Amino acid sequence: MSAGRWLERRLKLFYLLLVSSFSLAEEQACTHRGDLEDAQLIKKGDIMLGGVFSFHSSWRNSQDNYEQKPQQLQCTLNFRDFQFAQAMLFAIEEINNSSDLLPGLTLGYKMYDTCGSIARSVRVALALLNGNEIEALPAEACTTPAQVQVIMGETSSSPTAAIATAIGPFHIPMISHFATCACLSDKIKYPSFLRTIPSDYYQSRALAQLVKYFGWTWLGAVRTNDDYGNNGMATFIATAQQLGVCVEYSISFFRTDPLEKIQNIIEIIKTSTSKVIVTFLSNMDWDVLLQEFSRNNLTGYQWVGTEGWISDSQIAAMDKSHILDGAIGLSIPKTHVSGITKFMFNVKPLNSSNSVLFREFWEALFSCKFNQSNSGEIQKKCTGEEDLTGVENSFTDMSLMPIFYNVYKGVYAVAHALHEILNCNKTCDKNVQLDPYTILQQLQKIHFKTKEGDFVYFNENGDPPAKYEIINWQPRENDTVEFVSVGIYDASLPEDRQLSVTNMSLIWAKNSLQVPVSVCSEKCPHGTHKVLQKGKPVCCYDCVRCAEGEISNSTSISCLKCFPEFWSNEGRDACIKKEELFISYEEIMGALLTTASLLGTCMTALVAAIFFRHRKTPLVRANNSELSFLLLFSLTLCFLCSLTFIGQPTDWSCMLRHTAFGITFVLCISCVLGKTIVVLMAFKASLPGRNITKWFGPTQQRVSVLGFTLIQVIICIIWLTMAPPLPIKNFKKFKDKIVLECDLGSTIGFWSVLGYIGLLAMMCFLFAFLARKLPDNFNEAKLITFSMLIFCAVWITFIPAYVSSPGKFSVAVEIFAILASSFGLLICIFIPKCYIILLKPEKNTKKNMM
Repeated sequence: MSAGRWLERRLKLFYLLLVSSFSLAEEQACTHRGDLEDAQLIKKGDIMLGGVFSFHSSWRNSQDNYEQKPQQLQCTLNFRDFQFAQAMLFAIEEINNSSDLLPGLTLGYKMYDTCGSIARSVRVALALLNGNEIEALPAEACTTPAQVQVIMGETSSSPTAAIATAIGPFHIPMISHFATCACLSDKIKYPSFLRTIPSDYYQSRALAQLVKYFGWTWLGAVRTNDDYGNNGMATFIATAQQLGVCVEYSISFFRTDPLEKIQNIIEIIKTSTSKVIVTFLSNMDWDVLLQEFSRNNLTGYQWVGTEGWISDSQIAAMDKSHILDGAIGLSIPKTHVSGITKFMFNVKPLNSSNSVLFREFWEALFSCKFNQSNSGEIQKKCTGEEDLTGVENSFTDMSLMPIFYNVYKGVYAVAHALHEILNCNKTCDKNVQLDPYTILQQLQKIHFKTKEGDFVYFNENGDPPAKYEIINWQPRENDTVEFVSVGIYDASLPEDRQLSVTNMSLIWAKNSLQVPVSVCSEKCPHGTHKVLQKGKPVCCYDCVRCAEGEISNSTSISCLKCFPEFWSNEGRDACIKKEELFISYEEIMGALLTTASLLGTCMTALVAAIFFRHRKTPLVRANNSELSFLLLFSLTLCFLCSLTFIGQPTDWSCMLRHTAFGITFVLCISCVLGKTIVVLMAFKASLPGRNITKWFGPTQQRVSVLGFTLIQVIICIIWLTMAPPLPIKNFKKFKDKIVLECDLGSTIGFWSVLGYIGLLAMMCFLFAFLARKLPDNFNEAKLITFSMLIFCAVWITFIPAYVSSPGKFSVAVEIFAILASSFGLLICIFIPKCYIILLKPEKNTKKNMM
């Protein structure tokens, strides 16, 4: 057998012997492990309540070398928790002296000091459960039931969470007066925890709404590095982000951190651009921070605080450099408990509970010593009869009365629960076996009214209703600070009415009366929108001018598009109605076109009058007077139909303008075509053996004009029946204008009308061209040829000009084409004849015509 295997077998045998010896010892006796814990304050009673307070705080960290037993924490005295303990004693004494609540029974207490340490908090909680302040007893002592029925405390959230975790499986109720962490509302983790102070779930949201109310969107954040600070700040930041508020930095700190950590915090604050700092700090952390802030002259910042310190006059008294002047924050609503102040000033009963704690407390309270030390330093001797009324320190400060009231309500909640369980009337049933779980169930059901008129009850999470006062630090004479109530936050109200700032006579940092500004980027002016800066929070942005057709104003977050009929003004902050484009009679172009139309109409009427006056002259008779008058009538209609294109389009004007134009022009061209054929046939008929005039006499001429015109009428009727032109608002041609125009309805119909006119014009031009070599006296064919040449040229150039012209100019092009072609026909065909009739009458003879 090898040496290694032999050694392994010997070690196993030794282990079995060791386990057997321990088992035998456990069967014989029940022993404690670790040091025993003695209660700092204790008083016997029929029913015992536990108290867990930080009579000391701000311990000094010591390095353990694991070679000797760890030393006890070296802590400094904390007067505030002495006040909380006194509030608990006051409530117990008041209940014990009452004949209405728990008659015939007395409440006792055991109070332990946690020194603000989480580890020590768990240790004293187990001491309350097991009663390990006594020496080791036989084995049956290990099965002793809980020494206390309920635990009151702790003050801070992290020690409270540790205690609640430890006692939760045993369902021993724990009621805290100042632990606000929202995490403690989790009934799965902390099933037996209740509190008389609202959860930070509400306070965090209230703070977010408060900073948003004052327009602060760029904040710094400093928090206590424990459950209270970390959870509270996390909830605040999440809510603030939903409200559009950004946090530039978030720093954690704990009162035992080294000085380098505080210096780092100061540097971060100084180099930041935010001027408002939100804090989730305990009063004990402020005790440490404020000294260094004063030493570094960290003034000019707007501090926003929580109930942990905002109404603490002791912190205000420490602020000699006015770091926190103008601070604003949330506080438990002010209240008053009758008789408690007098009771607190009577601290001598504490001496009967624990002489060691009392002596330390008394010496710190009056800055004296019962026994002089050997160090040679001479101090004032304590007599134990000093008068407390002349002392000014944190113990005699009653600014934390709302927290005292929370302790008071917690004790009374326990008393009311016990009163119900013990079936108390005139006496209580002392035979009822008290069970912590039963007490816990009854506590969750209680609903009573205190002597101050407030209702006490717990919701399903073990929390009370959430209501806060908004407190503003306003400096007064002699370096004093007044905590002025400037509003209220009530979580039970609808969300839009929860925050109410009633007193606007606020004082801000540096005693300013103006609300501080703390933004990463200034609010964008009207007509611009936010563009986020790359790599920065959403509160940091550049302001960029809105695009055309978009606006922004005080109510809009980003640029908003105007409705189609509107356009942005020059400042991009309002939508104005777009200019409507159409050819009106009032504008210059419309007036000129109207004048030209009326001029053409008058000229045509004048020519018709001249022809009618000289209708029996050879010249008029030789030019087929019937067709001439019909042509003059159609030309008059052509000039007048151009007026239908002027003015705001309507249903009737849209249908009339194109159809009237098409029909009148066909009538005009038909007449010209008839005259051309007549001239051509007259010349051909003069040749021997020709008898053509019988095929194109007056009747045939009338029928041809009517036939040609009827075809156009049929085209127009089909067009109007299938898809008629209708007025539309064209938003596409111009961004900032509306073109009021006539939609063609059917483009095929429109181009069919134009095409038919063009076909007749080409035929007319062709016939006139064939008759161009007739004798001079029959030279009307030349005039018709020239007029048709002008007509075709105008309408050929019309097509590209019409298509490419923007807005109302396309309508102007069409009117111009109508007037130009009409003037061309009038001038080319009739003006030479009028010239002969009026100025050369000698040529107006039959001989000359023949």
